[in-house]
Amino acid sequence: MLTKPSPDADHAGFSAIALARRLTRYKRPSRLRGAVEIIVTIGPLAVICLLAWEALSHHIWWGLALIPLAAAFLMRLFMIQHDCGHGAFLPGKHLNDWLGRALGVLTLTPYDYWRRAHAIHHATSGALDRRTIGGIDTLTVAEYSALTPLRRLGYRLYRHPVVMFGLGPAFVFLVQHRLPVGMMRDGWRPWISTMVTNLCALVLITALALSFGVLPFLLIYLPVVTLAASMGVWLFFVQHQFEDTYWARDGDWEFHEAAFRSSSHYDLPAPLRWITANIGIHHIHHLSSKIPYYRLGQVMRDEPALKNAGRLTFWQSLNCVGLALWDDTSRRLISFRQLRRDAHVTADA
Repeated sequence: MLTKPSPDADHAGFSAIALARRLTRYKRPSRLRGAVEIIVTIGPLAVICLLAWEALSHHIWWGLALIPLAAAFLMRLFMIQHDCGHGAFLPGKHLNDWLGRALGVLTLTPYDYWRRAHAIHHATSGALDRRTIGGIDTLTVAEYSALTPLRRLGYRLYRHPVVMFGLGPAFVFLVQHRLPVGMMRDGWRPWISTMVTNLCALVLITALALSFGVLPFLLIYLPVVTLAASMGVWLFFVQHQFEDTYWARDGDWEFHEAAFRSSSHYDLPAPLRWITANIGIHHIHHLSSKIPYYRLGQVMRDEPALKNAGRLTFWQSLNCVGLALWDDTSRRLISFRQLRRDAHVTADA
């Protein structure tokens, strides 16, 4: 494939709109590639779960040792569902939608409800005045400072790693997704999406529990689902909650700039890029969400200048955990510790 010179994403003349136009040529879903991606995801997931079930009869720890790998493949399955929600995985809206709905039963994510919430996230990413459903709640320094002590404590607990990456994801996927939270007054469609998904998931779970035994099934199923949820939330977190992310008020906010600059390039090793379905190439995904994830690698090869835009390595991403507040003055995310340090400097001055 012929390539065009790519601008330096940090150069003053860089245009996110121009880049978005250039990326339209990658919006070509492949039915064959989609089928292969499904097979190499669902197949290993089923095999690993069967091996874990068999291992439980010999020693419980042998079975539990396979859970992280099974969770990784379940998370990858969710990434396929995610692409379906953008109409990017297969050619044709109906194929994407029905595949997404079927996968939603396995991932415990009501597809039509989630797709709408996720569309809101894409439409308002980086918009300070439109922080709605579909994203991680983030307060500005001024908003946090104006809270009562009790509400500050609540926000600090919400942003604590144990809640953000442990209890929170389990609650969202096991409990919150059972109702169309945030859309309960938006008509019958969100309710149909969640209730049908709940019913189908209940039937599937019951059938599997009766086939493999209730206790062995739960010993595998619940840890796999909750760990996959934590993996997914971690990825979503570092894709938008990094120090140099982009937030702006409506008067200064522009969709393409926000899409590109509010999303990181989580530059993972090749095996992790594969298992996460290239979701780390998030700056390109947000700028052009119709590109199938299996074409994002080609984009990066054709546009090498984009590699360093918003780039985070795995070890660098660990520093994102403490970030919790948007500082309008420095235009970056800061930690509670940094807020205290800034307050002490101001007081001393």
